[in-house]
Amino acid sequence: MSTSPPTHRTGAIVGVLAGAGITVSVMQTLVVPLIPDLPQLLHTSAANASWAITATLLAAAVATPVIGRLGDLYGKRRLLLVSAAMLVIGSLVCAPANSLAPMVVGRALQGFGMGVIPLGISIMRDVVPPARLGSAMAIMSSSLGVGGALGLPASAAVAEKADWHALFWGSGALGVIAAALIVWLVPESSVRAGGRFDVVGALGLSAGLICLLLPISKGGDWGWGSGGTIGLFVASLVVLLLWGAWELRHPAPLVDLRTSARRPILMTNLASVVIGFAMYAMSLVTPQLLQLPVVTGYGLGQSMLQAGLWMAPAGLMMMAVSPFAARLSGARGPKISLFVGALVIACGYALGLALMGGVWGVLIFSSVISAGVGFAYAAMPALIMSAAPISEGAAANGLNSLMRSIGTSTASAVMGVVLAHMTTRLGPVTIPSESGFRVGLVIGAGVAVLAALVVLAIPGRARPVPGAALDLAEEAPAGLPADPAVR
Repeated sequence: MSTSPPTHRTGAIVGVLAGAGITVSVMQTLVVPLIPDLPQLLHTSAANASWAITATLLAAAVATPVIGRLGDLYGKRRLLLVSAAMLVIGSLVCAPANSLAPMVVGRALQGFGMGVIPLGISIMRDVVPPARLGSAMAIMSSSLGVGGALGLPASAAVAEKADWHALFWGSGALGVIAAALIVWLVPESSVRAGGRFDVVGALGLSAGLICLLLPISKGGDWGWGSGGTIGLFVASLVVLLLWGAWELRHPAPLVDLRTSARRPILMTNLASVVIGFAMYAMSLVTPQLLQLPVVTGYGLGQSMLQAGLWMAPAGLMMMAVSPFAARLSGARGPKISLFVGALVIACGYALGLALMGGVWGVLIFSSVISAGVGFAYAAMPALIMSAAPISEGAAANGLNSLMRSIGTSTASAVMGVVLAHMTTRLGPVTIPSESGFRVGLVIGAGVAVLAALVVLAIPGRARPVPGAALDLAEEAPAGLPADPAVR
């Protein structure tokens, strides 16, 4: 049953949830300006220092489906506060750190905070009036890009002008503010799932994801043909197959695979993997292109802070287009928004081939790509929520967030291989070649076209639903009314 708050409070709820999403998203780029200096700062090797990034990735991937299911069972607002608390604790662990171990532990705890975004979207479904739900979810989805865009220049500025520990004291303060606003303004949803938490399913999924994402993230360091890399890929296949068999037999599974196999959810999740790849590929190509020396003939000679400022408008573009994406979804269905987003991303990468020679060109093509991502990210929660039972909303959104994480991890591995193997020499240093950047842009365009083709396999909507971005009329789960208020 709907628990919509008074209309005058809806904007505050959406603003608080989106702000919390931006806060946790900042964690993704928090240490990027420190990457070259991390080995020295943490008194370790470069390979070991990279765990400060890998730990956040792995923790976020594990956390999103698990915390989503816990939210469905025990209260989404409660788990939202738990996620914010993990972010704060992780920041406080990292803030005084001068060695690798506490940094990795703290960064992993920060990664658990990423459950805020799927939980926030699910709370919106339960408490925001239907007429405003489409735009609210679009804003929440765009917080992922906005946080990354704002985090990079802000982190670079702090790293250049102040003690680097201030980054984590600041992130802890932001987490405290987000938690306080959630307590004050965000109501708890009355929608709960039945059954008990599937502990075995959570452990199995966590083990399978770690075995999958760890070699994807570290394969470049370990060697793609090494025994450890291959062994972990094989282990992930075995563990995830056993996990799937358990979930199919469990009366209250962590992830309802039968629901996830419904065509709207399955194809949307597949599209999310590919869109996640296309989004992250840009964030790997453009900073390096901006920062390479001008003497290379294709580098643009920007500092880390300047590069972050040139990239920031692209992230803000995601939020700027979210109202238009919501309107398009309301008029034509979220499938159309997702399809348009994929095509816009492909066009942005194609523009990159022509415009990569100047900073204004990079600004233009990265903004076009981000606009496409904004349309796509606004549509994906709408498609998932329209097909998932209302009692499984947070878990379904958590799984969709996981699919995006798999896409971004795969992009990191693929683009890393391309840029590491297509190189040229600048004095004693080996750097990515211009051809490597162009191949990266071509891959991004191709992946976006593939995403558009996947979207075509999502069942369409026969007619638009005025004032809503959710395709509830045709794709409501079997046995449930189409109108969420009736449910």
